[in-house]
Amino acid sequence: MSIKHTIDLVFDRNHIWHPYTSMTQPIPVYPVTNANHNLIHLETGEKLIDGMASWWSAIHGYNHPVLNNAMTEQINKMSHVMFGGITHYSAVELCKKLVSITPEDLNKVFLADSGSVSVEVAIKMALQYWLSQGISTKQKLMTPFKGYHGDTFAAMSVCDPVNSMHSLYSGFLPEHVFVPAPVSQFNDEFNQAEADELEHYFLNHHQHVAAFIIEPIVQNAGGMNFYHPDYLACVRKLCTQYNVLLICDEIATGFGRTGKMFAVEHANVQPDILCIGKALTGGTMTLSATLTTNKIAIGISEGEAGVLMHGPTFMGNPLACAVACASIDLLLEQDWQKRISEVNQALQQLHQCGSLTDVVNVRTLGAIGVVELTDEAGIVDVAKIQAYFVSQGVWIRPFGKLIYLMPPYISDDASIKQLCDAIYNAIKGKHYV
Repeated sequence: MSIKHTIDLVFDRNHIWHPYTSMTQPIPVYPVTNANHNLIHLETGEKLIDGMASWWSAIHGYNHPVLNNAMTEQINKMSHVMFGGITHYSAVELCKKLVSITPEDLNKVFLADSGSVSVEVAIKMALQYWLSQGISTKQKLMTPFKGYHGDTFAAMSVCDPVNSMHSLYSGFLPEHVFVPAPVSQFNDEFNQAEADELEHYFLNHHQHVAAFIIEPIVQNAGGMNFYHPDYLACVRKLCTQYNVLLICDEIATGFGRTGKMFAVEHANVQPDILCIGKALTGGTMTLSATLTTNKIAIGISEGEAGVLMHGPTFMGNPLACAVACASIDLLLEQDWQKRISEVNQALQQLHQCGSLTDVVNVRTLGAIGVVELTDEAGIVDVAKIQAYFVSQGVWIRPFGKLIYLMPPYISDDASIKQLCDAIYNAIKGKHYV
């Protein structure tokens, strides 16, 4: 018989530092007792339809029996064992699956703890590759404005330096080469002037640039910018032409979120290095991977160090690898493209928000829906709007001027309608200011 615990919200408020939250004026938190399917259950009795998939990771929803069974079976064997000098079935099987579903040239897999760490690993791979080739001048990265790649130091250094949550650290971070953010939108015509402008940056900086890092097709936390696939294809072409590696950060976009298994497929490009995380384990626990090519892996291995200089304590964690294998199988065993298409169709209800004067743009792609407020409307008051959303039986966490949805793929039409209606009513009733 399970014991019912009461969550001590006073202790939480006084001692626990939640993400992007003040300790002197913390945003209220809501006590969750359990979650199942696409519902989050609060201690106070409310059942909330989840529109966030736990920051885009819980693609199969919560408490899925297949994922639970995978973890139960693995934990009864071993929850962890060091990966240095040891291997195990779950890690090997996971890497087989990743090699089989990612772009063809990516056949070397480095397992890490989190999305930010996978970006750190990717950057180290790129820098160490050029050093192994005897080229010490390529010490910078190139990346578009509006990008977001994580909260650790190297990852922060390639986030938007002005309008990101990391601008405070600008004086401490390495300075890289930032290029204009993609402008041509996913469903519009591609403006060739963007390609010409990009080439100007490559021409002037390639001698010092180790890699170009970009979120394929969707710039996520930097503004939910859905850009044209030809922009990404142009980046790939210029990277090849100017001898710059291409790092694609698919931490948020991977595993079907944009309608393709990986967003690079929209542009049919092969990155030199690929970062994945978030949905890798179906939102059950933290795990990431950085994949690269034979060229990069062999180049590093034949360099002065002879090894990639990175090795997290929990690298290749068996428990995480086992549930990641189960999550990938669960995705592939269904007609996931049809499911994403159905979610996308339901998300079209967000376009009702386009009639509101405070809304400048509504856009959807795959299982992503975004409502962007006007500059005049201002920044969303997260505490106020979340209180309203909870009163409406939904869980949505906006940021900046963006109120967006990335629901679990299992979400039905009625659930998505309730999410979309809650956003419409929140903006119409000005429950965000």
